[in-house]
Amino acid sequence: MIIKKVIMGVALAAITMTGSAAFADNHQPGEGVTVKPARATWDTGFFQEALVRRGLETLGYDVEKPKDLSNPIFYKTVTLGDVDYWTNGWFPNHDSQMPKGFYDKGEKVGFVVKAGGLQGYLVSKKEADKYNITSLEDFKRPEVKKAFDTNGDGKADLTACPPGWGCEKVISHHMDVYDLKDAINPVTASYAAGMASAMAGYKNGGPIFFYTWAPNWTIFKLKPGKDVVWINVPEIKPSEAQRSGVERMTLSDIEGAVSDPVKLGFVVSDIQIVANKKFTKQNPAARKFFEVFTLPLGDINEQNTRMNEGEKSTQDIQGHVDEWITKNQDKWNGWLTEARNAAK
Repeated sequence: MIIKKVIMGVALAAITMTGSAAFADNHQPGEGVTVKPARATWDTGFFQEALVRRGLETLGYDVEKPKDLSNPIFYKTVTLGDVDYWTNGWFPNHDSQMPKGFYDKGEKVGFVVKAGGLQGYLVSKKEADKYNITSLEDFKRPEVKKAFDTNGDGKADLTACPPGWGCEKVISHHMDVYDLKDAINPVTASYAAGMASAMAGYKNGGPIFFYTWAPNWTIFKLKPGKDVVWINVPEIKPSEAQRSGVERMTLSDIEGAVSDPVKLGFVVSDIQIVANKKFTKQNPAARKFFEVFTLPLGDINEQNTRMNEGEKSTQDIQGHVDEWITKNQDKWNGWLTEARNAAK
């Protein structure tokens, strides 16, 4: 009789444990909560937005279609509670675009990619080796200007940024402070069109000289260290807007850089989720998911390349999300478990 009771007790305990595990796997702490996300206007940030949205949906949240907002408008809007979060914070780059008193109502949570927001200049490795190019300063040499002059105006052509982009202002600053206006011609047409033209020339055996940022498809198609190299600015001369991040304008351990460290001339940013404090306080599961969510930079670059090659519809991006989760199922499940545990 005692043995029978022990067996029944063990069986009951096993059933209870199994039930608890099933509850943990299926618990939806976000049930009944509507979430209002925002999204940046640049499509290289769409992938992480879609992944985080999927995570919240899996946790039971009803997540609306994201609102595409410019940086300053998002930071103002999230403090008002009109949107709850976005995955596209770049810091310290975005610090100057935040309203006064932002941290009273908003917060940064976790790191999508720590030091993932690289920016800088790259040149084709073949020409860098041939002409010993290590810096923008080398474009003052006649033979270098001639090698990269694609329109016959006597200047090296740089695929740069369209007017109105933050990078366009920094590039203009560089042309001034390094006295490069007679050496370099920044091409400021549509970035996608400019890169397509530059890539076509490169594929035909020509040189390439361009600005880019990461994550981005450009450094997936053109591998730093193999096809292209990151080069230095002559010296660090920050613009007024860059002064607070001056120590992050020089970086070590950059794959494919001509030197270690390399003076990029742009502030290297951490990519982070930014959220409304009231929302995260009321939704600990969502906050925990924001905190633990992270992506390898290479995975974003690869997905961005697929978008650049035509897979850019909402359906395509959801397919990319499905594939990434399947390839990283254990990691994904772990994030969900941590989020659910935070809500207990």
